[in-house]
Amino acid sequence: MDKTQMGFLLKEEEMKIRAARFLLVPCLLLSILVFWGQSLAQGKAAAAPRPPLKVFISVDMEGIWGVVHGNQCSSDSPEYQLARKWMVQDTNAVVQGLFEAGATEVVVNDSHGSMRNIIASELDPRAVLISGSPKPMSMMEGLDFSFAACIFVGYHARAGSAPAILDHTISGAAIYSIRINGIEMPELGINAAIAGYFNVPVVMLTGDTETCRQARELLGQSLVVVPVKEAVNRLAARNYARDKVLADFRDGARKALNSLKGFQAYKLQPPYQFEINLHNSQQAELGVLIPGVRRPAPRTLTFTSQDYLEGFKLMRALIALAGVS
Repeated sequence: MDKTQMGFLLKEEEMKIRAARFLLVPCLLLSILVFWGQSLAQGKAAAAPRPPLKVFISVDMEGIWGVVHGNQCSSDSPEYQLARKWMVQDTNAVVQGLFEAGATEVVVNDSHGSMRNIIASELDPRAVLISGSPKPMSMMEGLDFSFAACIFVGYHARAGSAPAILDHTISGAAIYSIRINGIEMPELGINAAIAGYFNVPVVMLTGDTETCRQARELLGQSLVVVPVKEAVNRLAARNYARDKVLADFRDGARKALNSLKGFQAYKLQPPYQFEINLHNSQQAELGVLIPGVRRPAPRTLTFTSQDYLEGFKLMRALIALAGVS
């Protein structure tokens, strides 16, 4: 090969190298841009907060697993402390299931008696606890339009139910029955209508078998219910296996939250007709002094409200007056 041919080949090789370098630079830049774009997208996805999924839990005591007698629900009884532990265990199982299903916030409202029953230090630390009384919305204090779902834990059947553990409606000493728009209401119905006021569906309930039956009858068969015991009479029950009940709470909470789109808020239509039937005529004496309250029968008080929440508060006031009459 002569020098001319050699020079020609060297120049040709040099041109190939330059061309390769020319193509390499934009390819590298393109790769960098793609990688940077993917990283940025992933970073934004990771940083994007989950949409809020708030759940409200109202916890009563008579429907808690193991509770069969009023002494277990009374702070002056030696049996009370153990029942409080069962109460927080039931609640924690539900809270656990909710967070596993994607809840971002859970608010627990202590809803029995003095409303200072749940042992705060033993409640799941992820949950917010509302404790103490009196509270304007009582068993539903803390609920508002920002919540996606409502759950009732440890609830009981309405007054006059049988067999049912510790059946009563708000006040066993004063209330024979409460009707709203002609429907005889258990506490679960009264409170479900408050949830409906805020467009929040009740998605789950726990209690004895009769309470679960009443809940589905009123709120619909899609309601997730977890029975914890079957009443023999008002003060005796067959309590289901503890470990299974707690597992059912977790499973039920997950199922309820995962099926959220299938629930609708429970709503009554205005005007709201309230009828409070008391145990005796003396209990109606003070309530009838309030403007707008009628007394169609010796132990019955009635009134009408265009706003359900305002009507609920007046109803609570009349029950309080009945208790001191």
